[in-house]
Amino acid sequence: MGMPQTLVLPDDRPSYWEEAVGALVKRDRILRKIIPQFADDSLRPPDPPFVTLARALIGHQSSAKAADASWRRFTEACGRNPTPSAVLTLADNDATLAGLPKRKALYITDLATHFDNQTVQPARWGEMDDEAVVAELCTIRGIGRWTAEMFLIFHLQRADVLPLDDARLLKAISLHYFSGEPVSRFEAREVAQAWAPWRTVATWFLWRSLDAAAVQS
Repeated sequence: MGMPQTLVLPDDRPSYWEEAVGALVKRDRILRKIIPQFADDSLRPPDPPFVTLARALIGHQSSAKAADASWRRFTEACGRNPTPSAVLTLADNDATLAGLPKRKALYITDLATHFDNQTVQPARWGEMDDEAVVAELCTIRGIGRWTAEMFLIFHLQRADVLPLDDARLLKAISLHYFSGEPVSRFEAREVAQAWAPWRTVATWFLWRSLDAAAVQS
């Protein structure tokens, strides 16, 4: 079965979303089944870049429930949309930044310092290619390729990001394409060849297929 003929998508979705959905359901029999279940959903307008990165750092290697609880405490302490200056002020009085693990608190403080000192240039990221953005982000303590790719997806909303370091993506590929057998990065990349240049969109729907509520949007 194909997509419904009358598909209503949110008006604030990325400009490429509808084209990507149409292409993916034609190319991939698995996504042809998954996408209609979440057809009214998409990436949403992004938070400010500092907020996106702070949330990714807090959520990394945590369950969705634990990440949400940490984020709630953090924002109660320094504001709903925390700024670098608010975080640095909080750090002067509370090195844990409202109860974060020591390492994550250090990472968030370093992120705030980079933004406050303008040693990174967020205004330029929209014009830079993916790998250049990843390279600049990885100069910040605690940010590796996974966090940088989450930024490409959730903030810059680049259309063709394939986060092979993401455990949930590998789990979804294992479940849907390999009958639950573990998959290597090579195998995942092979499956994803059919999704280009819309690998962000395929990744998004595979995340949704595991647990819609756990996808940070």
